[in-house]
Amino acid sequence: MSLSLRTISREQHLGYLQSLPSASHCQVPAWADVKNEWRSENLGWFDQSGELVGAALVLYRQLPKVKRYLAYLPEGPVINWYAPNLEEWLQPMLAHLKQQGAFTVKMGPPVVIRRWNSTAIKAGIQDPEVKRLRDVEASVIEPRAFEVSDKLRRMGWQQAEDGGAGFGDVQPRYVFQVPLANRSLDDVLKGFNQLWRRNIKKAEKAGVEVVQGGYEDLPTWQKLYEVTAERDKFRPRPLSYFQRQWTALNAEDPNRMRLYIATHEGEPLAAATMLTVGQHVWYSYGASANHKREVRPSNAMQWRMLRDSYALGASVYDLRGISDTLDENDHLFGLIQFKVGTGGEAVEYVGEWDFPLNKLLHKALDIYMSRR
Repeated sequence: MSLSLRTISREQHLGYLQSLPSASHCQVPAWADVKNEWRSENLGWFDQSGELVGAALVLYRQLPKVKRYLAYLPEGPVINWYAPNLEEWLQPMLAHLKQQGAFTVKMGPPVVIRRWNSTAIKAGIQDPEVKRLRDVEASVIEPRAFEVSDKLRRMGWQQAEDGGAGFGDVQPRYVFQVPLANRSLDDVLKGFNQLWRRNIKKAEKAGVEVVQGGYEDLPTWQKLYEVTAERDKFRPRPLSYFQRQWTALNAEDPNRMRLYIATHEGEPLAAATMLTVGQHVWYSYGASANHKREVRPSNAMQWRMLRDSYALGASVYDLRGISDTLDENDHLFGLIQFKVGTGGEAVEYVGEWDFPLNKLLHKALDIYMSRR
């Protein structure tokens, strides 16, 4: 199949994504408005008949003082990654990005390579010899994903060494997902572990209410988020970032971004943002207060979000990033420990890949990023 690549309109791009079961929320055209400090471009691949068969959102970040750019395709491009002629998809993209002034290209193929179900993860946690997910036999291995990785290496794409935490990439390489397709809600709830089911009941008994908020409730979200940031020692994004997300994403689709708030006796105790693209729903950002944790607002909120995702026709509820550590002494262990209680599965993607178009500038960027 002979392919051509050219810039497309946002409408064409969105229309193509809407023809698919789903795509990453980082690849919808409106994501460019969220990342407004980056220049952006919408690209489309066309087959010989002129049909649009692939699309990408490219974000360009300029180097200081020179017109050279890092070209970044987060969780994209949205193409047929298993096509035997993968080179014919990617080479025109590299040529185009080079013409646009890119000195290096970073992309994150949305290709799953391994899955571990909750039974396998729990067995790994209980085994003192096991420290990482990769030490546990995967429940599902996707052989075609290894072929994709091999092809990328042969084409000259590079991948940084896995640092061990699984957070070496910009977007998470390991995520935790609860499959919803072909399951009833009762099946999903039965998949939760005893502690999660008990905590959901405890929240109900205590009178925790979970409501959907609007744009005007984002300051409430922000207060809880900043409490969480101080507790967990990370730098919070400003309120303006979430206001921009809300405005940009919901202008594209009124159901793209939601806000959920869990309250007890009228007091907000937990909040989260949720993103939807097609049949894929992401729990995006979460926050909680330091007090009244005993009434389990976060469990109640997750259960409400999951039920709403199911009602939207989602095939997967994505709890987003985890570390690959199964070491109880690792400070990142709590991430997978909390999420595995939902009975879902850990999912590993092939990770992010770089293609240096100017090796000197690419090396300089590597050094800069390693010192941040």
